[in-house]
Amino acid sequence: MNRPYDIKDINLADQGRKRMEWAEQEMPVLRLLRERFSRERPLEGVRLSACLHVTTETGNLMRTLVAGGADVVLCASNPLSTQDDLAAALVAYDEIPVFAIKGESNDVYYQHLTAALDHNPQITMDDGADLVSGVLKQRPDLIASMYGSTEETTTGVIRLKAMAADGMLTFPVIAVNDSDTKHLFDNRYGTGQSTIDGIIRATNVLLAGKTFVVGGYGFCSRGIAERARGMGANVIVTEVDPVRALEAAMDGYRVMPMEQAAAVADFVVTATGDKNVIDVEDFQVMKDGCIVANSGHFNVEINIPALEALAVEKRQPRTFIDQYCLKDGRKINLLGEGRLVNLAAAEGHPSAVMDMSFANQALASEFLVQHHGKLANGVHALPKKLDREIALLKLHAMGITIDVLTPEQEHYLNSWQEGT
Repeated sequence: MNRPYDIKDINLADQGRKRMEWAEQEMPVLRLLRERFSRERPLEGVRLSACLHVTTETGNLMRTLVAGGADVVLCASNPLSTQDDLAAALVAYDEIPVFAIKGESNDVYYQHLTAALDHNPQITMDDGADLVSGVLKQRPDLIASMYGSTEETTTGVIRLKAMAADGMLTFPVIAVNDSDTKHLFDNRYGTGQSTIDGIIRATNVLLAGKTFVVGGYGFCSRGIAERARGMGANVIVTEVDPVRALEAAMDGYRVMPMEQAAAVADFVVTATGDKNVIDVEDFQVMKDGCIVANSGHFNVEINIPALEALAVEKRQPRTFIDQYCLKDGRKINLLGEGRLVNLAAAEGHPSAVMDMSFANQALASEFLVQHHGKLANGVHALPKKLDREIALLKLHAMGITIDVLTPEQEHYLNSWQEGT
């Protein structure tokens, strides 16, 4: 390949290709979209820069976009989430420029973002809104030629809506995370399973019988809570939203403030999208040996500088565990440097849920091209008919059929004349 790229080792490509093919077996919806994209070429000639977790599932999305005619460049959306063999496979076999190395420094991370923007994209595809931020702050010259952007995750949508409220978002963005076939499945089932997977891989500690605290009760957090309870843990939920706190209580969890929960916790895991969810007062009351992890997009959910300040020694008893020894002898174990534990210590979401998430991404890119010049600046949702299309394709792949309304039933639902 004669285009620039920056990966760990091109010799890892064969293993990456095999794992990408393995993941594809669980991604039938994206596979069907790739077949259509190959025929119709809806993204012909479109320059697209993607900032996503560089995993085998992402590799299959990139191949789908290329099949649709897009000229794609990929960089990582997190310094610890890259699968180096997959990055090598995309470069070696698909000739997609990739700028991503697992464990890259913050400086290299931002160099890679710059490389993605140097592609002069007409569409950006984000997981956390870093490319959009880069366009607005460093490369406003790109805006005039852009179709828009797509956003994968809750944290990114929060940032984008804040940009729009401040009048700073000067092109349309599709909030892929808001699609039902994304957040109802990826966030809940994907985050739930992969977070527990990351914790177990990093620690090999039994969850059954332990007290497991989950920060927040959005879709990601409730997925984590459900899976932890399924492993036999005693789950506590912390919340700031009274409605979500009430939901958690009625779902059978104990609900209390974080400082109270931290004092009895064996595990504390955050997934809120906000900063300092675990703060200095929580570290001060934690039990010796408490395990702390984050599954929100950025590592700000845990106040790591405060933990550093409390510690007299820091060591690494296992890969992905930083153990902080406090003055009173207690030890607090931080997983994956406070970054997404499901990607830092494991492989991210299962392919079956990313199948739907990335089908939304592919369709969102097509939607931006089809509606170029017709969408107002700001944050948009994909039409519900596309949600239904993805859900029906997934059901078909699973061998599941459902009922269809009769004309009489449709008429009844769309009328008011008939009553009791």
